[in-house]
Amino acid sequence: MKRKVILSVTNDLTSEQRVHKVCLFLERSGFDVTLLGRRRRKSLPLGKRSYKTKRLFLFFETGPLFYAEYNLRLFFYLLFHRTDVLVANDLDTLLANYCAAKIKGDKLVHDSHEYYTGVPELEGRPFVKKIWKSIEKYIFPKLKAIYTVNDSIAKLYKDEYAVDVKVVRNFPILIERNDRKPKTKKELNLPEDKKIILYQGSVNVDRGLLEAIEAMQFVNDAILLIVGDGDILKEVKAKTLQLNMDEKVVFRKKAPFEELWNYTSHADIGISLDKDNNINYRYSLPNKIFDFVHAGVPVLASDLVEIRKIFLRFDIGKLIENHQPNHIAEKINFMLNDSEKRKCWKENCLIASRELCWQNEEKVLQEFYIPIT
Repeated sequence: MKRKVILSVTNDLTSEQRVHKVCLFLERSGFDVTLLGRRRRKSLPLGKRSYKTKRLFLFFETGPLFYAEYNLRLFFYLLFHRTDVLVANDLDTLLANYCAAKIKGDKLVHDSHEYYTGVPELEGRPFVKKIWKSIEKYIFPKLKAIYTVNDSIAKLYKDEYAVDVKVVRNFPILIERNDRKPKTKKELNLPEDKKIILYQGSVNVDRGLLEAIEAMQFVNDAILLIVGDGDILKEVKAKTLQLNMDEKVVFRKKAPFEELWNYTSHADIGISLDKDNNINYRYSLPNKIFDFVHAGVPVLASDLVEIRKIFLRFDIGKLIENHQPNHIAEKINFMLNDSEKRKCWKENCLIASRELCWQNEEKVLQEFYIPIT
């Protein structure tokens, strides 16, 4: 009989690439896999997947009541379904998984996608942050199987709780570029005669998007394409209108990861401009950088600890020294206009993609799951 594993997240599953890849790995390894998330009122339909999925419909969509309702519903779901392994993705699913695993005697694995108590959304909210930190302090020292997204975050947890934390970086699955063909610019309703500077992912605070929009005032014959949704989307759109940049800044709704690569494939530059304003961003290694790398798209990124390591090893673009719009524009113009350098960066991206791929990271996952099968 196959071992049963349930993985849980608090999102609606449409753009969750990391957990999808873990699910595929577990399925190939002989597990009966279920991925559990939530369905929001505006959630997109899920594409067909080879493993089982379930999305809980909750009364509350945001705030403390959402997290309380979700964890309560998750706990009872896990309690009354036969499982051998529970996988808690991030701190916001950990309490329900821990309690259910304790009662049932299941193996518990924790995948920490970020340094959760350091996210900017908790800044200025000491009471909420204290609650999450209390949950973390209570459960983390008791965990036997933890992995996270990079060395810096692993070290933070090791130093704080004296636990062993492995690293599974969130690289894309290596797919030969000739094996799939993207939609055309015309099909995506993108201008044929403009170069594309692409931002994809969460439109949240401190991502450098407001400065990127200002920088576009000094960039010609190109558009900034923003594909995603988030807490400051309205503010970002308002900034675009305020500067009369609506022809230079183009927005697209958040796309399922199965479709997002259509946009990535047409980018001339990919940007990742997170600010070093909190510990979570300081040590982040954004997924979008590696989506760009695998598409052969040169990257303009912030000079952050984990990002710098990648750029020092593989010459795949440029790092910014500050977030002044003039400086960002200068970097963008250099990257767009130096055709020889761009050719070199594109070649280096494709070389890097052979090493920075999910197939290599799966070797670490085997340590956690193969002994259970």
